[in-house]
Amino acid sequence: MLLFDIKRYAINDGPGIRVTIFMNGCPLACVWCHNPEGISPRAEKLYTRKKCIGCGACVDVCPTGALTLTEAGIVTDRSLCRTCGRCAEVCPTLAMEMSGREYSIDEVMREIEKETVFMDRSEGGVTFCGGEPLSHPSDLVALLDRCGALGIHRAVDTTLFASRSVMERTDLFLVDLKHMDSGSHRRFTGVPNERILSNLRMIAEAGIDFLIRIPLIEGVNADEENISRSAIFLASLPWERKVVNLLPYHDIGKGKHDKRGTLYNPGHLPLSTPSEAVLQRCIDQFASCGITVLIGG
Repeated sequence: MLLFDIKRYAINDGPGIRVTIFMNGCPLACVWCHNPEGISPRAEKLYTRKKCIGCGACVDVCPTGALTLTEAGIVTDRSLCRTCGRCAEVCPTLAMEMSGREYSIDEVMREIEKETVFMDRSEGGVTFCGGEPLSHPSDLVALLDRCGALGIHRAVDTTLFASRSVMERTDLFLVDLKHMDSGSHRRFTGVPNERILSNLRMIAEAGIDFLIRIPLIEGVNADEENISRSAIFLASLPWERKVVNLLPYHDIGKGKHDKRGTLYNPGHLPLSTPSEAVLQRCIDQFASCGITVLIGG
């Protein structure tokens, strides 16, 4: 399987101290995506201009002649680039990097097992993230089974726009709820939301624990109507936790798009951080439906 990161000592991806496994590939393409390097199911080349010293080593080693040294730094002809990684191997300053590395199930488990002492002390575990981990059901099921056999708490951070086969093997789902209107959901993420809402109701009715996280964005989903629909829908679920994490918008993904050579928010859609007044209004709307709000996390 292809992973683009393994994050140790994570404290915002479920209870306790965790190791988070980032799996490549996602069926969504959210305009504000914080991990755009994880959208593609294939490895990607990243380039950081400010690290580049213009030595030309990458240009010389490229087998397809895809790289050119210019006054603006290294320019890649993507029609020629085969993402072989030779440029990253010879770059002395790590200005060129490859995002995405193939791992076997055994290799991933070895990385997880290294952290069990911290998991045990903090009642933590492992979180499978992405991208969209449910896009790789066979690999994910194998890892969940191996972790379950070791008594490791298992969380899956997901859009729920994917396979249902991991439900009975997951202790906690971390679910992003982005928009209640299917047309708007498609506009901002590239896919409709009917499957997401159906799967969320399914795990709630099955009695499986989950956390709801809403990336709160002015111009996208922070309006009164969408928050009201979100609160009413969540209150209708058989769900004991009744807690929502609101994640105020930031544009951390912009720098990653720069490294990929792609544009952040290419449609120039209106995205902004909600004001304190908007945050309080959202808190009050959820509270009126019996739902507690936490900011961040």
